[in-house]
Amino acid sequence: MGKTTGLGQGVGLLFGDEEEDKYFECDIEKISPNKYQPRVYFDESSLKELSDSIRENGIIQPLIVTVGEGQGTYELVAGERRLRASKIAGLKKVPVVVMDVDSEDTLLELALIENIQRTDLNPIEEAEAYHKLIQKFGYTQEETAKRVGKKRSTISNMLRLLNLPDFVKQDLVEGQLSEGHARALLRLSDDLGTMKEVRDLIIKNSLSVRQTERMVRKATSSTQSNKSSSPAKDRHEMPETYCKSLINQLTNKLSSKVYINQAGSRGKLEIEYYSVDDLERLISVIMSEES
Repeated sequence: MGKTTGLGQGVGLLFGDEEEDKYFECDIEKISPNKYQPRVYFDESSLKELSDSIRENGIIQPLIVTVGEGQGTYELVAGERRLRASKIAGLKKVPVVVMDVDSEDTLLELALIENIQRTDLNPIEEAEAYHKLIQKFGYTQEETAKRVGKKRSTISNMLRLLNLPDFVKQDLVEGQLSEGHARALLRLSDDLGTMKEVRDLIIKNSLSVRQTERMVRKATSSTQSNKSSSPAKDRHEMPETYCKSLINQLTNKLSSKVYINQAGSRGKLEIEYYSVDDLERLISVIMSEES
């Protein structure tokens, strides 16, 4: 077997001259997934396509494993999709290369870097992988960028995605929104109700990133205009920052647009719903909180 494994530099450099001696066909049931695997979302149709290819052509690139805790067992370092697809294809054995890993930290770092360099994580998984590298190993953004072969600005922009509300993160994971859409929506972080409204329009009308950016600019300019023309607040009303914080918390919790209309110390709380099913979902969420 040749030395070219197709892995990222962070993994490839750890192979020594004894790589040939560490290659063999391993029982698939003896391989456990990497507990530090950064990928959490696996597209079923993509896995099926890969399993069909494996069934037809076999596994061209071996999985990378390290010795497991049990006798004769192994833990995956790289190749989670290939392992899953091989099981779907009904393979009993798969080609592996055994890597010497001296610590749990090394296993985590390898899993993160190898997956990032394969560029097939969704944006949220990639952002969380960068965050783990920074938090766990004390890397700066600059050091992280060098480690994974990216620009520092790329790392910074990806990390900002982690500030998005859960409903937008889920859209990124599922591929309903692109990274460009998400970066545009970040400008609406102070008004999650408007963010959800714009997000719904993006998905409903299949808006491009450029169209989204125009819509966000219009929304932010409208919000600023409303602020400048609004009358003085009643002294009994909640401070605007506190009111906005409550709206953000409720919007995150309910995934629906929320309004708080103040009238002195009194007011109204309004929650939008978009269908009968959505109304039933909201009632279920609210009732479960009360029980």
